[in-house]
Amino acid sequence: MGTYNAVKNRILTLCEEKHITINKLATESGVAPSSLKNILYGKSKNPGVVTIKMLCDGFGITLTEFFDTDDFKKLEQEIR
Repeated sequence: MGTYNAVKNRILTLCEEKHITINKLATESGVAPSSLKNILYGKSKNPGVVTIKMLCDGFGITLTEFFDTDDFKKLEQEIR
């Protein structure tokens, strides 16, 4: 799994765990719904750390909690 898919899957998993819709997450985080959907649908494959931090704020978690999953721990080096 690549970094983009790990980020996308984490957002979707957190939405499910916290019973929050994508639009509600956009409102809670201050990230435009179109920006969030671009991340989820692959138009934006490299969301910045500031955007991810804003999403974390919307979820009520830290950046450490966002990235503390097996998917991120098992990522291979992107540059070969």
